Amino acid sequence: MALETRRIGPGLVHHSDRGVQYASSDYIALLKSKNIVISMSRKGNPYDNAKADSFMKALKSEEVSLNEYETFADARQNIEHFINRVYNNERLPSAIGYKALVDFRAPFTNGSILFQHNFVPV
Repeated sequence: MALETRRIGPGLVHHSDRGVQYASSDYIALLKSKNIVISMSRKGNPYDNAKADSFMKALKSEEVSLNEYETFADARQNIEHFINRVYNNERLPSAIGYKALVDFRAPFTNGSILFQHNFVPV
């Protein structure tokens, strides 16, 4: 979904853990066909994926665990709202000086939001 909805710039890095879905030959071929740099956590090193883990913790504790979704479409709509509105625009993490992520990233991303439309069910 992210590949379909966003412009991919040179040097885009896809970082993941060592899950089989990210190591599959089809997935790797897709990333390579888009000239995306593949970055995978080192075996046994949880710090490589700390930022993604932090995001997933926020998603689970602030959205998913608080809701009972009726349908897949309901889950998708609520999770996309959390990512695009709450996570990127309303949360004020202390680690970045209590700024919204969209404001913190603006000088580096020309306004594009890195987590927008990233929800892809497995």
